[in-house]
Amino acid sequence: MDKKTLLSTPVEPIDIKAFDAGPILEAMGKTAFQARNLHRAAEIYLKMLQDDCAVILTLAGSLVSAGQGLIVHDLIRKGLVDAIVATGANIVDQDFFEALGHRHYQGDPKADDETLRRLWIDRIYDTYIDEAELRHTDYTIAEIADSLPPRPYSSREFIWHMGRYLAERGLGEKSIVRAAYEEGVPIFVPAFSDSSAGFGLVYHQVKNPKAHVTIDSVADFRELTEIKLKAGTTGLVMLGGGVPKNFAQDIVVAAEVLGHEVEMHKYAIQITVADERDGGLSGSTLSEAQSWGKVDAALSQMVFAEATLAFPLLASYVYHRAPARAKRRYADLFSVEVPA
Repeated sequence: MDKKTLLSTPVEPIDIKAFDAGPILEAMGKTAFQARNLHRAAEIYLKMLQDDCAVILTLAGSLVSAGQGLIVHDLIRKGLVDAIVATGANIVDQDFFEALGHRHYQGDPKADDETLRRLWIDRIYDTYIDEAELRHTDYTIAEIADSLPPRPYSSREFIWHMGRYLAERGLGEKSIVRAAYEEGVPIFVPAFSDSSAGFGLVYHQVKNPKAHVTIDSVADFRELTEIKLKAGTTGLVMLGGGVPKNFAQDIVVAAEVLGHEVEMHKYAIQITVADERDGGLSGSTLSEAQSWGKVDAALSQMVFAEATLAFPLLASYVYHRAPARAKRRYADLFSVEVPA
């Protein structure tokens, strides 16, 4: 098959505004196993919003490419998320990539990968990406870096500039990055270079060896800790695990190291398919996190399910039941240098 044929069926994002998952989740809550756990997780998320605590959403795994990005966008627009910690893949390679006008396509997990490589098609399980379009994303990141004064930036600040880039050009109306920029929701990507951002910044630094942009991940940690101190009561909604999960949990300990008495994250839910038995972070339970002083396990729920199945139901349930709440605009806590 040729490239045009392989890249012919776009992935369509799920629209949680179009359906109310309440009836099915309430029915699941009367059953058992992960169905009941998912219903309880949805109730805990709703309690976070009713309590008007700060909600931190973490994103790991390949979510935007799998049609989950519009859900996050809608949660931001409605004020149901106050800060985001994510992998670079979700924010740069997938969301910003789509905001630039590119698409992800339905593919075949049994495809001939040698043929895909020859055609410059990248595969994420059953999803295809045009590598040439990813290169455009890389170079756009370099273009943004070239426009900024050469100095260290937190990923949160650099992503703010990515949002500004989209807004000024009228791009990405349904983008996470643009919505976060416009609604004052800070996005942190602790491993920022592990994505197309990394390729773009390498290109930028090689072109500008004596004066260039760098990413300060310690500044990310400090800034998110400042949000915890400002917010007081916090809740976590975690999709997958990895660096975003640990980063968001660790701010409680960071605040204590700085000499502040803060409460653990009062609420926490996690959707994951990882196993806890190998000691890995992604599958570690929220009860385990309590031993570290990070999460109060009383109002927590693990859901062992694949995120593309569980997240749309969870988000739809909350979207249609959430109380009106003021947007916290934590991004406004930090000054941003805008080039003339």
